[in-house]
Amino acid sequence: MRGLNVIWVWSPTADKVLFCKRHKEPYKGLYNLVGGKIEPGEDGIAAAYRELREETGITDIKLVHLMDFTYLLADACRVEVYAGKLTRDVEVGGDEKELVWFDATENFFDMSRFAGEGNIGHIYEIIKLNLELLR
Repeated sequence: MRGLNVIWVWSPTADKVLFCKRHKEPYKGLYNLVGGKIEPGEDGIAAAYRELREETGITDIKLVHLMDFTYLLADACRVEVYAGKLTRDVEVGGDEKELVWFDATENFFDMSRFAGEGNIGHIYEIIKLNLELLR
């Protein structure tokens, strides 16, 4: 089973969330959390920090492993979900994807704008229940 990760990145004031625009399927043209593949033999948290650094340049953040989604049918995979808040304002830039900060009041369940069949909205609801972990 292949492993993937997604990372919820808060701005230092926790009023904005970092997204990337997908340029390929699935979800081409929609916004998704940053993240990527967990390489064989790679620790999940190490992969999250690596993907975050590669896709955004962010290195000054503490991530919390929030939850996993496991998909058993067809293209079986496990998606590890991490979250963290930047300790200071940083300029973000990655190697391949357009990065965008969205206001935290967005409707992340809007599947016409956000990837993941509503999972991003679900992730945000779980984060709101556990905000003390990100302080």
